[in-house]
Amino acid sequence: MPGDLKRVHVIIFGEVQGVFFRDFTKKIADSIGVFGWVKNNSNGSVEAIAEGSKKQLDEFLEKCSKGPQTSEIVEVRRLWEKASGEFKGFGIRD
Repeated sequence: MPGDLKRVHVIIFGEVQGVFFRDFTKKIADSIGVFGWVKNNSNGSVEAIAEGSKKQLDEFLEKCSKGPQTSEIVEVRRLWEKASGEFKGFGIRD
């Protein structure tokens, strides 16, 4: 899969902190099989980097754009980047 590996950098704005959004994102990533991380930002947004196939990342983005029921998504920024293959799993960062 290295040649097919893609990477997306996502920043999600809205009511996304304190609503288990990072845990939700990790569960989604683990179930889809993408690698990377998710964290809260000081401005109230949630940021994630994910690597996987285009199909996996499209599914990841779709689910993150909806979030858990307790969240309210206002904006999702996506930036496609060159994949590094550096991740061995999906983690939650502080």
